[in-house]
Amino acid sequence: MSQPTRDVVAIGNAIVDVMAPCEDALIDQLGMTRGGMTLIDTDQAHELYGAMGPAREISGGSAANTLAGLAALGASCAFIGQVADDQLGEVFAHDIRAGGISFDTAARSGDPPTARCLIFVTPDGQRTMNTFLGASQFLPADALDEAAIADAKVLYLEGYLWDPEEPRAAMRRAIAAARGAGRKVAFTLSDAFVIARHGDDFRALIDAGEIDILFANHVELAALTGSDDFDAGVAQLRAKVPTLVVTCGPEGAIAAEGDELARVSAEPVERVVDTTGAGDLFAAGFLFGHVRGHSLQDCLRLGSICAAEIISHYGARPEADLKALVSERMG
Repeated sequence: MSQPTRDVVAIGNAIVDVMAPCEDALIDQLGMTRGGMTLIDTDQAHELYGAMGPAREISGGSAANTLAGLAALGASCAFIGQVADDQLGEVFAHDIRAGGISFDTAARSGDPPTARCLIFVTPDGQRTMNTFLGASQFLPADALDEAAIADAKVLYLEGYLWDPEEPRAAMRRAIAAARGAGRKVAFTLSDAFVIARHGDDFRALIDAGEIDILFANHVELAALTGSDDFDAGVAQLRAKVPTLVVTCGPEGAIAAEGDELARVSAEPVERVVDTTGAGDLFAAGFLFGHVRGHSLQDCLRLGSICAAEIISHYGARPEADLKALVSERMG
């Protein structure tokens, strides 16, 4: 078996985030689920965009955000995701490549347009996301670079992308390619609504030993295990997953590997501005530590530091020098 030359290759939604601050009343007025992520159609996208205040366009997508954090820390990364041949598609491709991430998936011509996520951020930093998946849900299996997948230490998959049929088939093929090359497969559950729709698939992947590293938050843990008892849910999953990582927002995070259980507190933040991407960047820090052979405790700490940087400003891509930040805080 050849040695991998890349750290992480990820498959996920290629989305441009459109973000705007708003008052709490607007969330209720528009009938949105506060703090959640809702899939919307073209008409809803137009309606919600019209209700937004002045907005910023920032390339996003859960797995792409994670890679942005990894690349900022010094990891070698590649992204596989579908954009359309349009202006937002060019924005996404430019941003991800400018971050030092390899991105070679060909743009798709015609409708639908590139995906976008309309994010309403309330004064407490909570984000309510409304996602039009557009072109991203048409990633075909033949768009995969299986050689690139086999050449990475870790294949990282975004649960959000499991919903549409084409990328789901692509991700199953990618799992087979990674496992065939003896590489690790990491999976993020993304959201409780995804588990409500595809929990049986996820549980089957876990039971079959297809997932090496599983990322969840405490809400997703409960949804996947069917248990509101946090410790019971962790015990259930850690018996099946080699590395389990569960984030608990301001309560910190835990990770379990075999008999080892590590915990970390949330990093202090002067002011929470926007929680968009907190889980994505936590995964970035953790995976960076993992591919560099750090201890479980240090992997959690790296994740916590990266998440704290992200929630201190708008957007889910790092603005501070993550390398310098980690060096300063890790000592």
